[in-house]
Amino acid sequence: MHDIVPFPTGRRLQDAFDGQTRAWAERGPLSVERRGEALEALAAALVRRADEFACAVAQDFGHRSVHETKLADLYPVVAGLRHARKHFRRWMKPRRRPIQMMFRPASARIEYQPLGVVGIISPWNYPVQLALAPLAGALAAGNRILIKPSELTPRTSALLAQVIGEVFDESEAAVVQGGPDVAQAFARLPFNHLFFTGSTAVGREVMKAAAENLVPVTLELGGKSPAIIAPDYPLERAAERIAVGKLFNAGQTCIAPDYVLVPRRREAAFVSAFRDAVARLYPNLAANPDYTAIASERHAERLRRLIDDASARGATLHEINPAGESLDPAGRKIAPVLLTGVPEEASAMQEEIFGPVLPVVSYDRVEEAIRFVKNRPHPLALYVFSHDRGFVNQVLGQTSSGGVAINETLLHCVQEELPFGGVGHSGMGAYHGEAGFRTFSHARSVFHQARINGAGMTSPPYGSRMERMLSFLLR
Repeated sequence: MHDIVPFPTGRRLQDAFDGQTRAWAERGPLSVERRGEALEALAAALVRRADEFACAVAQDFGHRSVHETKLADLYPVVAGLRHARKHFRRWMKPRRRPIQMMFRPASARIEYQPLGVVGIISPWNYPVQLALAPLAGALAAGNRILIKPSELTPRTSALLAQVIGEVFDESEAAVVQGGPDVAQAFARLPFNHLFFTGSTAVGREVMKAAAENLVPVTLELGGKSPAIIAPDYPLERAAERIAVGKLFNAGQTCIAPDYVLVPRRREAAFVSAFRDAVARLYPNLAANPDYTAIASERHAERLRRLIDDASARGATLHEINPAGESLDPAGRKIAPVLLTGVPEEASAMQEEIFGPVLPVVSYDRVEEAIRFVKNRPHPLALYVFSHDRGFVNQVLGQTSSGGVAINETLLHCVQEELPFGGVGHSGMGAYHGEAGFRTFSHARSVFHQARINGAGMTSPPYGSRMERMLSFLLR
């Protein structure tokens, strides 16, 4: 196992940024050939060192399922890199655009140019995926890339730096480690684009810092993603899929279901079905290699406060611990908890939970469920469980969210042909696949005047001919 490298100073950050800026000025974007080579080389390096990454993430978390790391941190990145490798030449081809009749026989097209030097700030919950999935689009577009991973997963960040250093020259892509001071300095650099994944509160600060240099930003944030269960949908199936989405990575997922809307008469049945689903998925918790720990004591304590606050305000707590084990607080594994009868002012209904705690909210009519969702900031994900097309269309037509999964959770975010991103408080901009290539490209308009043309007809001096032409155009 590699050692944790010391955090570099701010000077190291500035040197790395200046080196990439000089390389851009002197050599421009990465060549098409280099992009293809690097995309494949990075994918191969991740596959080759998958066990090392799984070990590093597990050590950083205290315990993290090896399978979850490989499934959610490594597979999406490898798939995204190879998808970009296969398709980026098609994405970068100029696209012809039609010309209005009066300007013919001129032609028009859009050319996609890399932006320059781009920055990526990634969080701790999926420390490989959320650092390298944006890199796939930025690299496919030909940019030079600087990454600031989370200081809360230092072993994983050190391994990321090592792998990136083996695949890339530092003038192409580099990792800069450090604490909050380095992150703040990073956000203030005059990048050509800044990509941030994290909380809404920190996203606001990143956007403020970037605005000082008019740096465009992509913000991948979070929020309270609802799951709505329709009266027609099998409750056992809905509970199982929601449990899978909620308890993957112990709920430390920006698109995890954050609360469930259930028909009022089915609330007790849902609690029972969810309890049964957890028992099938995780027969025990303490020694279960599949059940992930909360990544830090600070975050674990925050979850305990959310639970205590809900209980103090009158909510009913349903702890689900199939084996009835005593969970060691020092191990930071928290048993799943359902909350029913939660008042809206409770912290669990106001904050993104980011853990294995799930409020259950009853509704009588679909309009009531829709209104409940609409009265809150736009979520990053929305989950609808129904075989009734009318119910689904009504929910989709009257709500707004970053993405949607119908009769499933989480899986929409690993489809490379679908853009992934938020709206409103859950973020701005999108990536994955071609959407990532577009995010890190400038769509430059090119108008090409024909050798023989009628442009002189619109030049002064104006007179009766212009009057006739305007009368025709504005008829």
